Amino acid sequence: MKKINYTFLFLLAASTASAQRPVPAKPQSKSILLMNGVAHIGNGTVIENSVIGLKEGKIVLVADARTVRIQPTAWDTTINISGKHVYPGIIASNTTLGLVETESVRATRDFAEVGAFNPHIRSIIAYNTDSKVIPTARMNGVLMAQVTPRGGRICGSSSVMELDGWNWEDAAHKTDDGIHLNWPAVISRNFSDDGPGPFEKNKNYDSNLGEVEKFFTEAKAYCENVRPDEKNLRFEAMRGVFAGTQTLFIHADYVKEISEAVIFSKRLNIKKMVIVGGRDSWQCTALLKENNIPVMLGRTHDLPANADADVDQPFKTPYLLQKAGVLFCIQNEGDMEAPGTRNIPFLAGTTAAYGLTKEEALAAITGNVARILGIDDKTGTLQEGKDATLFVSTGDALDMRTNNVEWAFIRGKKLQLTSEQTELYHMYMKKYGKE
Repeated sequence: MKKINYTFLFLLAASTASAQRPVPAKPQSKSILLMNGVAHIGNGTVIENSVIGLKEGKIVLVADARTVRIQPTAWDTTINISGKHVYPGIIASNTTLGLVETESVRATRDFAEVGAFNPHIRSIIAYNTDSKVIPTARMNGVLMAQVTPRGGRICGSSSVMELDGWNWEDAAHKTDDGIHLNWPAVISRNFSDDGPGPFEKNKNYDSNLGEVEKFFTEAKAYCENVRPDEKNLRFEAMRGVFAGTQTLFIHADYVKEISEAVIFSKRLNIKKMVIVGGRDSWQCTALLKENNIPVMLGRTHDLPANADADVDQPFKTPYLLQKAGVLFCIQNEGDMEAPGTRNIPFLAGTTAAYGLTKEEALAAITGNVARILGIDDKTGTLQEGKDATLFVSTGDALDMRTNNVEWAFIRGKKLQLTSEQTELYHMYMKKYGKE
């Protein structure tokens, strides 16, 4: 019989218990007035000396402090944020945040299901509000996330979550907003113990595409029948896509993939479609603009897709899409994407050095994201009537050197801005007498 190392188990339990996540905030009960801050609305507008009022989880006042009369006694709490910046909460699109804790530990990865066609898989069920990664993202102003599954040809449905709550029911902002399809790759690459191999043309592209066509054709025929004799869970999950109540997110990078994906969606009369990734989207802006198709652009801090492309092409692509009038946002899919969620504002900041204005870059992670996800009536910008989901930074939120979030609110709930990393920071500062 194998001996159990109780000392190890005790130390493991102790270390796990020592780092608790911040307690979810209580609903807003007292009104709050933010005075004299620089308000970045999220749609290109900036109010240099602003006044913003929050009541019952909503923004009830956004104005220039020099042009309105304020009665401080009418507000329970007044916070002077002179010289500081106010931003709408950053929205992380297409992320596995809350679905993975440690990528190298299989037991903590809950973002993929076996099988190729899984539209009935719901990421929201696996979302873990106790994740230690979530508080680190909130520290940089990321307050909402579109939690997305991975793997297979159709990996399932995503949901938009608020990064605060006791469980996924508490955190849900918009459930099952869309189905994610991984378009067959025209270029493939094999990996071995010796490292990655060369890029090669995918010899199975036509057959892979045929499987997608077959599934969607059968699913569409099934969904046209209101009361089928036999219920098919996979086809049932596709009803929203064909009815136009859900978005079809097609993950595609190269021009051929993007072009054929657009033609495919038009042929099936899919009303809402978004390109995710879109490395080559700058080369087919006319097609995207003509068909009113938004792009969830892959991380800017990456190498170009083609060997003959400019080395800084990923930095320039957002500006080219903006110039062409294509609606886009910036996301962070790739290696270490869950912990990397906190870097999204800095990905946007880089684009401001390659053509975009600072406010256009901000919109790419706030207002534009909300429009693409269909939640812009409630969030994404600092406007009266919308959810009081915002944060205050002492510096520029898009600059890693100055971003320092002092206050953050989700629907008016004041968040506790601590994480395991801040606890370790204070612990060692005290150890060496720096605090």
